[in-house]
Amino acid sequence: MTDTIGTHFRARAETFSCHAFLSVPADQDRHYYPDGYDITYGEAAVLVSRWAKQLQKAGYGHGHRIAVLLANRPEMLLLKLALNSIGVSWVPVNPDYRPAEVAYLLQDSGATLALTAPDLRDLLVQGVRESGLDIPVVDMDADLPAVPPAQQSAPLTRRIDADSEASLIYTSGTTGRPKGCILSHDYELMMGQWYATRGGLIDFQTGQDRLYCPLPLFHVNAAILVLFCMIETGNCQIIPERFRASAWWRELSETKATVAHYLGIVIPALMNRAPEDWDTRHTLRFAVGAGVEPTLHRPFEERFGVPLIEVWGMSEMCRILGDYAEPRQIDTRAMGRPSVGLEAKVVDDTDKEVPRGTPGELVIRHSAETPRKGAFSGYLNLPEVTEESWKGGWFHTGDTVTMDDTGMIFFVDRKKNIIRRSGENIAAAEIEACLQDHDLVTRVAVVAVPDEMRDEEVMACVMVTQSPDAAMAQTLFDYSFERLAYYKAPGWIQFVTDIPVTGTQKIQKHSLFDADEDPTQRPDTYDMRKLKKRG
Repeated sequence: MTDTIGTHFRARAETFSCHAFLSVPADQDRHYYPDGYDITYGEAAVLVSRWAKQLQKAGYGHGHRIAVLLANRPEMLLLKLALNSIGVSWVPVNPDYRPAEVAYLLQDSGATLALTAPDLRDLLVQGVRESGLDIPVVDMDADLPAVPPAQQSAPLTRRIDADSEASLIYTSGTTGRPKGCILSHDYELMMGQWYATRGGLIDFQTGQDRLYCPLPLFHVNAAILVLFCMIETGNCQIIPERFRASAWWRELSETKATVAHYLGIVIPALMNRAPEDWDTRHTLRFAVGAGVEPTLHRPFEERFGVPLIEVWGMSEMCRILGDYAEPRQIDTRAMGRPSVGLEAKVVDDTDKEVPRGTPGELVIRHSAETPRKGAFSGYLNLPEVTEESWKGGWFHTGDTVTMDDTGMIFFVDRKKNIIRRSGENIAAAEIEACLQDHDLVTRVAVVAVPDEMRDEEVMACVMVTQSPDAAMAQTLFDYSFERLAYYKAPGWIQFVTDIPVTGTQKIQKHSLFDADEDPTQRPDTYDMRKLKKRG
């Protein structure tokens, strides 16, 4: 591929000039665009071009990075296109971050400018202050205001090409610090083209589909997979503020959505609601997502008449696996078969391929000749980690799976020490590092426990210096809640008298509980889940 995002979008916008591009459902309780928002490809191209020229005139260009904190406003995507058209890398900021997390992102990324919505300004300003950097913070609402001149290095003089950095998206790391995942123009365009051409039940119709995606725009799913698939097919991306079970079917109907994206938490939330008229008014042809419990998959499809297509993907690889060809194996955790352009195998800890049906780690590549084609460019400032992830010429996903004799891959568990709560990947080590800093804590182990609504929840097993009680649990929860994004704080706090370790002092988490035990029922365990709310 030789296109860049800028040239590709301009060409598609010319072809689909009058087609709907981005749409925001009406919501009178939302402080921005309460009556909704719509923009065509032609209108978006004009706006993107104006913003790009404005930024370029201020001295921003190829090789710079700009941090953007706009939550799920449509400007988040329009600004990304403007930045990419002049070679600037888009660095999205999670609005649920705490100031210390924002500070780390700014320090690690080397961002030269920060753009934010007015209601999120305080978070970004506090993050800049904690970073110790002199980064201008500019409020942005429906339009891009004047920005201060670039103060750092001049833009690169070489032309923007397919390998140029388009986005720097921070993903959870097992060491506790998020890793900056470098994504190129080629990567992002390939992601959209791959998704658009899967076939089977994933059948996008050029210029006719409207995809409703409630996922956050700082994630690869909504901001890259969906965005560039829509651009590729001339279709419309519908952007609600967030998932709300009470509004799901109504908004799908009112926006005339034909495709939807979901996470595992969406399905039980919808199944638990009483039937209503909106349930049958929708025009959905299919929904794509991950994490639906097999016991709910068939009942959901029978109740609502929508096929749920389970897929697997990650920030590091532009191609997704999916169980999208009939007959689907919806009573299992099937996640698709390898295909041309996405080779896969299952290996043990020595990277030796395991027999079919045996659990092991999923490793993937494009092909033997070009293993890294269509993959991320690397982890920022972590070349050794990047190379380790590609040992043996295969990317190591950290997911434990099995593969049957037909090549179908089935998800088993995550090999890495990652907790997946409501679609968020949470590094246990980050929470452990936070709690370990408290004077009361002598040792801590953070693990995942099953949760009916959120797939998994965070449990902190803590050894303390005093006799534990509910007040101490509250103290430790408040301590972590103030320092971490709300969803990372422990939903369960369990006080223990011992945390087993190896001879080299590595915590043996597998020894904390018996295999068939429910850890939440142990004594001295406190349920903090109701306190985990957005600020």
